[in-house]
Amino acid sequence: MRLRHDAPVVRATFDDPNLVSCAGLLPVMRLAEQAGLHDAVADRVRLPTDKGANAAGKVATVVAGMLAGADSIDDLDVARHGGMRKLFTDVYAPSTLGSFLRTFTHGHVRQLQAAARDALIGLAGRAPILTGADTLCFVDIDSMLRRVYGKQKQGIGFGHAKIGGYNVWLRGYNPLVATLSTPLSAPVIAATRLRSGNAGSARGAASMIAEAIGTARACGAAGEIVVRADSAFYAKTVVTTCRRRRVRFSVTTRIDAKIRTACENITADQWIDIKYPKAVWDEDQQRWISDAQIAETTYTAFAGTRHAVTARLIVRRIRRDDPAQVRGQQELLPEYRYHTVFTDSPYTLVQAEAQHRAHAIIEQVNADLIAGPLAHLPSGRFNANDAWLACAAIAHNLTRAAGHLAAGTWSTARPATIRTRIITIAGRLAHRARTVHLHLPEHWPWQTGFDNLFTTVQTTPG
Repeated sequence: MRLRHDAPVVRATFDDPNLVSCAGLLPVMRLAEQAGLHDAVADRVRLPTDKGANAAGKVATVVAGMLAGADSIDDLDVARHGGMRKLFTDVYAPSTLGSFLRTFTHGHVRQLQAAARDALIGLAGRAPILTGADTLCFVDIDSMLRRVYGKQKQGIGFGHAKIGGYNVWLRGYNPLVATLSTPLSAPVIAATRLRSGNAGSARGAASMIAEAIGTARACGAAGEIVVRADSAFYAKTVVTTCRRRRVRFSVTTRIDAKIRTACENITADQWIDIKYPKAVWDEDQQRWISDAQIAETTYTAFAGTRHAVTARLIVRRIRRDDPAQVRGQQELLPEYRYHTVFTDSPYTLVQAEAQHRAHAIIEQVNADLIAGPLAHLPSGRFNANDAWLACAAIAHNLTRAAGHLAAGTWSTARPATIRTRIITIAGRLAHRARTVHLHLPEHWPWQTGFDNLFTTVQTTPG
């Protein structure tokens, strides 16, 4: 693509009051209203002083800015340009929103998180964001370290992270995120919690899992619920919470002496080859030729305590090849790397092992948040950043619901893709016959998705 040299001189002037750069906010924020976001915030959140007035409008402005790509408080000004005030009311300045966020205490953040859960339940009734949850629903929980550079920020601490295969200590926060998903739908965020960077991964995990399970059931998860987590959450409190809530658990375990002994006691005839990266299907033997095998045994976790639990231990082993081995020379005793999962899943060995590996889907949610509103935790106040995290979860869920209503491949598209192709579309407002007409770019490649979303939210639900 090149500039036209035969065109007249081009000049730029910011003077059109009828232009908007993110026309897709119109259907998405209408969807938020239909899901009950404004009512939930108005009913739940009670902030003091004039800075906390009209919390519903201010939270909606923060969420709208995040939907349009804002990752800092100043970026929220994207909601106040051109003809945006002709489409929306209660649009606030970034300075007002910053003061609003700094008013939050821990209790107010909990109120906002409750409103976020109410909004998610409303979205589940408005869009098929959890298709198949009446049969099987997964609750995934994970933490991530978000590095910050301001040394005066409240609650920061040095936490452990792995970058490029190296273990490093970084100053920052340690958000905890729980998601809901099904085999047929992409994950939505059920709960969030901001913690200091030096917090252990499992701190507060049990209570968050309990909240996420309650949210899942309120969203229509009437079937089997499986809680999945990595080895950082292999703890008595997590497993006990799953048992008390009558849901299944699937948690990676640490390889200690007891676990290794259990792995090595599995006989050779119990191992099954599975479809794994670089696996080859053998037509003659009708089986996978793979460097990964799985088996299971019975194991009692937390033995000797009142939290002792006996369940399945699913083991995956992968050959540990010696890079110095001479080609064609067989090793005397093969060595394996073991990966173990402690679970009471009712599914077959192959199904349960594959389902647990799919826990990695939450890493995509973390990546989407980091690529969006969680690129920064913008305030120096800890509770303001916690409220920002809750708003980021609301924005993520709205984007996911919008993708479902846009239909087709949009239901599994990344939020960044939905934002670029459906939300941040330039449009021009025209007034005709007492109606506002939104003119959008001709030949927009993704017009069908926008039309599907726009038409669906125009219809009154129910």
